[in-house]
Amino acid sequence: MILNRYERMVARRYLLPGKGEGFIFLVATISLVAVALGVAALIIVMSVMNGFRAELFDKIVGLNGHAVVQGYNGRLADWRNVLKDVKATPGVTEASPLIEQPLLATHNGRVEAILTRGMLVSDILENPTLKGKTIDGDLRLLRPGSGRVAIGSRLAQNLGARVGQQLTIINPQGRATPFGNVPREISYEISAIFEVGVYDYDKAFVIMPIEDAQLLMLMDDEIGMIELTTEDADDVNRILAPLAPKIADKALIVDWKSMNASLFEALAIERVAMFVVLSIIVLVAVFNILSSLIMLVRAKTRDIAILRTMGASRQSLLKIFVTVGLLIGTAGMVAGVILGFVFLFFRQGIVTAIQYVTGLELWDPSIRFLTELPSRTDPFEVLAICSLAVLFSFLATLYPAFKAAGTDPVQVLRYE
Repeated sequence: MILNRYERMVARRYLLPGKGEGFIFLVATISLVAVALGVAALIIVMSVMNGFRAELFDKIVGLNGHAVVQGYNGRLADWRNVLKDVKATPGVTEASPLIEQPLLATHNGRVEAILTRGMLVSDILENPTLKGKTIDGDLRLLRPGSGRVAIGSRLAQNLGARVGQQLTIINPQGRATPFGNVPREISYEISAIFEVGVYDYDKAFVIMPIEDAQLLMLMDDEIGMIELTTEDADDVNRILAPLAPKIADKALIVDWKSMNASLFEALAIERVAMFVVLSIIVLVAVFNILSSLIMLVRAKTRDIAILRTMGASRQSLLKIFVTVGLLIGTAGMVAGVILGFVFLFFRQGIVTAIQYVTGLELWDPSIRFLTELPSRTDPFEVLAICSLAVLFSFLATLYPAFKAAGTDPVQVLRYE
């Protein structure tokens, strides 16, 4: 929308408070602030939701792979041939044997439920989720037959265990004897404590070489599953379709979507719901622009009539009032973007400060899965939010702008 010189002058004059127009200016300022808060809220919430999904996906898939080939009854005997078939499947980038079993762990009289994972030592050291997440000890000390394990930070905290101390793992199944089933207990030295950032993992995972896991769980040369990653996690079903008939008599394929379906579906629904609700907040904020422009038109009715008698066209008045409303909305949008990014940059400090002041734990890792408030901003999403705010602002200007353009100077100035 291109304005000529006098239109710009009039628009600028109407944006600034004149004598007796303080209330109109106050309403316009409130409109700007309301739009800014609405846009900031949208950017913050959508970025946090994106970050939450991305962090969960990276960490869950990082430890569990894009899919697993799971043996029937939890055991895969002919796993080496199955592993060859998996690696030969086009689109599969990595595949490794895995044993995963819920057991019990005890230390100094404390007992916790754990999830024991037996992995190849090379896979432990190269796992992207575990790499660089050791907060004490060294994962390189894990060796087959060494009697060493690595545990999550929350589990170490709950047990009161430290690196170098002994951890006893109990397998309730054990061996059958004439006197009944005897649980199997083996003590391991804690060689490393890790923190991946997912509460459920940090409070339950115990990682050990796969050979030690086979011994603990009396699996001989069997494993529980084969973990694999593909070129495209979203296309995992198509990639693994040729593999399914080859292993149908030995194992079944479970992808990450099936393993975490309820969680990611809930996140997707919540994300859409939050966007709709917060868009309504922006819409409500834009109504303030509508009300301020209506008051401005009523206050400037005489001025508008004089402009009409001086030769101002309806189109010029329309452009002036649309510009005034758009400038308020655009300024609010820009302020909202800045406010949103500032909040996201200092998000963890802000959450900590609010927790300190209120005494409430706003971010409980046991409920939120992650130990810190995540964030991942999508530029296209921010662009869509900004466009939405400007569109709402434009629509809010139409009625008062047409009302001003339709002013009849004869009727207004008749008794002047």
